[in-house]
Amino acid sequence: MQTTVSARHCEVSSELRERVEAVANRFARHSPHALEATAVFDVGPDAHLVELRLHVRGGQVLVGQGDGPDHRTALDRAEEKLFRQLDRASENWRNHRPTKRP
Repeated sequence: MQTTVSARHCEVSSELRERVEAVANRFARHSPHALEATAVFDVGPDAHLVELRLHVRGGQVLVGQGDGPDHRTALDRAEEKLFRQLDRASENWRNHRPTKRP
């Protein structure tokens, strides 16, 4: 799976980039529908922010945002939110029945 890491108003360490790669690999193992992951790091006035975007089959984009005292904590929170969305979407894909065509 292709993973992109970008930063706004801050620098991202190599350790944090490796952590994003590990998170993306967990998404790929968890769902065969995951195609591409993007992580955007930012620093707000009160907290560090992370936005994870997961592109899945069918053109759908799942987004998880997290904030915290540091980027690692914010990444963990965004990952949790995105996993919940992925579980919900996977459940919908399993329950989807295609319509019969005449």
